[in-house]
Amino acid sequence: MQKDQPLLQPFTMGDLNLKNRVVMAPMTRNRADNKDNAPTDIHVKYYTQRASAGLIVTEGSQVSERAVGYINTPGIHTDVQVKAWTKVTEAVHNKEGKIFLQLWHCGRISHPKFHKGEKPLAPSAVNPNTKTFTPDGFEDTVEPKAMELSDIKKTVQEFRHAAQNAKEAGFDGVEIHSSNGYLIHQFFNENANIRTDEYGGSIQNRARFFFEVIEAISEVWPENRIGVRLNPSLHNAFGITATPETIPTFDYIVKKLNAYDLAYVHFSEPFTDVSEVDFLEPNIAKHYRPIYKGNLMINSEFDQESGNKVIEDGDADLVSFGKLYVSNPDLVERFEKNLPLAEWDQDTFYTSGSKGYTDYPTYEEEQA
Repeated sequence: MQKDQPLLQPFTMGDLNLKNRVVMAPMTRNRADNKDNAPTDIHVKYYTQRASAGLIVTEGSQVSERAVGYINTPGIHTDVQVKAWTKVTEAVHNKEGKIFLQLWHCGRISHPKFHKGEKPLAPSAVNPNTKTFTPDGFEDTVEPKAMELSDIKKTVQEFRHAAQNAKEAGFDGVEIHSSNGYLIHQFFNENANIRTDEYGGSIQNRARFFFEVIEAISEVWPENRIGVRLNPSLHNAFGITATPETIPTFDYIVKKLNAYDLAYVHFSEPFTDVSEVDFLEPNIAKHYRPIYKGNLMINSEFDQESGNKVIEDGDADLVSFGKLYVSNPDLVERFEKNLPLAEWDQDTFYTSGSKGYTDYPTYEEEQA
């Protein structure tokens, strides 16, 4: 056993003590109840199986009905959803795990079929020209409805209400989904956001909605129980096209985040090809480590070796793992004992039922 690995060292995050620095990344898995958009008993099993992580960050959960963008994804805006998530948090805590809920609004990455025929909300009426997963399969997105000021104010309060619900459901904290081309990221991007009011134009204006969401959630949670997720080098994915203002925009955002005592900032290394885009940053951890003074979590295609190295080099404090956690519920134990890792089945990432979700065995079960 090699428990001296950087990934396996305990970490103090605000007033939470994490047993290691291995984080289960938020991943959409499309297993929620179709009627109520609520977690089910298989969610309880799925997250509990992975409770040896230092921290679990759940799949994105919609803050309101208007936030939905895909089929069978859970929400956190109804009593039914809160009760269902409570079963998950209690089970994870019984295994001495820690769990944050990711707060999600898809914005224009949606379809009228989710909104009684109405267009999805977005900063501006700009079609992302991508696809979303509807009850009839993957379908093209449409031109969204540009949010009025009243829509923006209402959505900020929906994030606050969802954060309050997450607290009632027993979560240890929340992560604001501000990446991967969803609503908050749409506000950041000058192609998605062509507004001319106080929420568009300048970098400061395009970041305004994000900071209003943080302020609203901090009325419910202490700042050190709030994380945020950012994807500064996203390009040609989720409807986002980067521009020369992209990195300056995120530099402004990250510098301003230093004024908050957040649990962490969760960055994604580029998972789209940025090699020919000279205005994007190809190494996110190294770029933002000197800029951000708080806890830095990094994600995207890390394995045991690279995860240990990014912490050992001082470029991150925590590493989140996605696909490896799909197929290795005992990922921490496999790291501890340097055991081989199981391969994931990509064909079952977004299907229904337990296959490819809760039926991956631990290493010990494999050998039995």
